[in-house]
Amino acid sequence: MDRIAVLIPCYNEAKTIEKVVREYKAALPDDAVIYVYDNNSSDGTADIAKAAGAVVRRETMQGKGNVIRRMFREIDAQCYIMTDGDDTYPAEDAAEMAKLVLEEQADMVVGDRLSSTYFEENKRPFHNFGNSFVRGSINLLFGAQIRDIMTGYRAFSYEFVKTFPVLSRGFEIETEMSIHAIDRNMNVVNHIIEYRDRPEGSESKLNTYSDGMKVINTILRLFRICRPMKFFGSIAAILIVAAAILMIPVFVEYFATGLVPRFPTLFVACSMTIIAVQSFFAGLILSAIEQRDRQEFELRLNDVSREKR
Repeated sequence: MDRIAVLIPCYNEAKTIEKVVREYKAALPDDAVIYVYDNNSSDGTADIAKAAGAVVRRETMQGKGNVIRRMFREIDAQCYIMTDGDDTYPAEDAAEMAKLVLEEQADMVVGDRLSSTYFEENKRPFHNFGNSFVRGSINLLFGAQIRDIMTGYRAFSYEFVKTFPVLSRGFEIETEMSIHAIDRNMNVVNHIIEYRDRPEGSESKLNTYSDGMKVINTILRLFRICRPMKFFGSIAAILIVAAAILMIPVFVEYFATGLVPRFPTLFVACSMTIIAVQSFFAGLILSAIEQRDRQEFELRLNDVSREKR
């Protein structure tokens, strides 16, 4: 088992990967291993990384989530540092982030760009808005205090990596990691880093709109799975309020005349009430199942901790 493993997923990062590998080798102790996973690059990224001293492996299924799944499955380490191959994250923070995992028992250290230079360095305004929106949504829905949800610079414990079920295929993987750590009550530490924009000639693989929609879908999906009572209870509450509003004129007319001429409105309101009740009890049932899943996770976490020792 490695003491520190640096994980660098790469797709066509020939312009920057050599610099990134050399900086992390210089910033970390000699026992740190730099892993570059090439994701079907066509510009010689793998050869350049290997020449710079990295351990190079391949993942043929396209997408960052697929690469992270392969990395987490194949590599055993006491501390994992995940970064990008585009030279946007400072290697000099890696040692401190590793220390937080190895000595301070952090399960996930978040490289927080948004509290420092991100909004000045990043030249894509919709990315700025998207990062702020995702951070606010997750912190509100899950009651968290993570300052940068979408950052690709993180450090993980062995326990986090070996209990994290990777479901995402693409860039929504960071959102999934954040929600997993929150939901499973893991020790999350925010560490402020200095972000720098990509160097000229290096292009982002993130599509603002299509990947943004995938991230939003991931948040909603995981909110439904991880907080079923809140999700289905909110639906039930909305439907009950709407049904009550629809019933007001029906009741007013009934008490005034003794007649119910608004049968379509009455049927719709009753249907909404029935659906609301079903939604509420669905939330109760799924909440019980989710509680059982939490208990099983804690038992699995104990097994993983013993494996590490």
